[in-house]
Amino acid sequence: MERIAVVGAGLMGHGIAQVFAAAGHPVAITDESAEALATVRERVRRNLERAGGDVSAVELIRLADSPEDAVARADLVVEAAPENLELKQALFARLGAAAPDAILASNTSVISIGAIGRDTPRPERVVGTHFWNPPHLIPLVEVTQAVQTSAETVERTMSVLAAAGKTPVHVKRDVPGFIGNRLQHALWREAIALVESGVCAAEDVDTVVKHTLGMKLSVLGPVENADLVGLDLTLAIHEYVLPHIDSRPAPSPLLRRLVEAGELGMKSGRGLREWPEGEAQAVHDRLFDHLVAATRETVAS
Repeated sequence: MERIAVVGAGLMGHGIAQVFAAAGHPVAITDESAEALATVRERVRRNLERAGGDVSAVELIRLADSPEDAVARADLVVEAAPENLELKQALFARLGAAAPDAILASNTSVISIGAIGRDTPRPERVVGTHFWNPPHLIPLVEVTQAVQTSAETVERTMSVLAAAGKTPVHVKRDVPGFIGNRLQHALWREAIALVESGVCAAEDVDTVVKHTLGMKLSVLGPVENADLVGLDLTLAIHEYVLPHIDSRPAPSPLLRRLVEAGELGMKSGRGLREWPEGEAQAVHDRLFDHLVAATRETVAS
């Protein structure tokens, strides 16, 4: 089996380590935070127990003292560090020197893969692997090909991911946000604009999405839907509606005001919506249970 290294043991890193360990790969993981690193195996164990998985997978996860130690014998390295370009560039330079023959993958959700791998000795072996949160439950991984990335690197990365039970998609151009986040934030931009302009309450936006789009999207993607209703109707709707959809190239002033006021969402108790004590955890629990059930249904089918 391919030997995997994960650099970063936070929310995403420990879940990525779990994905590969559960598929039978030996995994070395490291983090500059001793506390985060020390709790990796226990967090993975809890995830597996809650989802009904095989907890013996934690035995395949080794805690490494440094990035160099983690990647020393790795075939595939997945970086899951904070979203900071300079930090990632410095880290990839270290990883490239320590593991020149390994594939170096970044879990960034928006940053240019080519920029991240700029200072590595072999940029053709640098690729994006954007796992979605939580990575051990969401099947999709966006595999992003930078200008320098070789076709062999993309093919091998997608093969390893597919064998680990993931659903990889090939992002052929290294564009900011890749595929998923461009779609997601286009929706978020319009959602916030509707609230900002007084069209509806924030709660109503979520209700509309949950009871219309959300019910259909898991079986009918937007391109399929456009073809289903007919491109002639799609064109007619776009000609009428698109001029009225928010297209500002900067974040919403409402969003800026809320952040400046410290109203950051669930973690502060208030954001676009109010979050009384206990409600945020209830949302997390519902999401986890929904994703576990969806994953089991997918495996069964």
